[in-house]
Amino acid sequence: MRVTATEAKNRFGALCAQAKREPVFVEKASQIDTVILSAEQYQALQANRDKATRAARKKAFEAQFGDWIDAQNARVEALGIPGADLRPW
Repeated sequence: MRVTATEAKNRFGALCAQAKREPVFVEKASQIDTVILSAEQYQALQANRDKATRAARKKAFEAQFGDWIDAQNARVEALGIPGADLRPW
């Protein structure tokens, strides 16, 4: 649904109810300026953004420290975990 900013101001309560069913696009000067979303839609967007951010940080970390991680894993494979024989399990 698309409405003008004036219409959004005058019918805000009704548009909030409408936003629970679908996004409401608010126009200023014939351009989309704002989108009104339900809380559930907003939370879903945030969750997707957080997943993407986490994945990007993980990729950057692995790119920066990948060689060191590989070296440490190779060391553990070759020598084992220090003190592993002292563990109760």
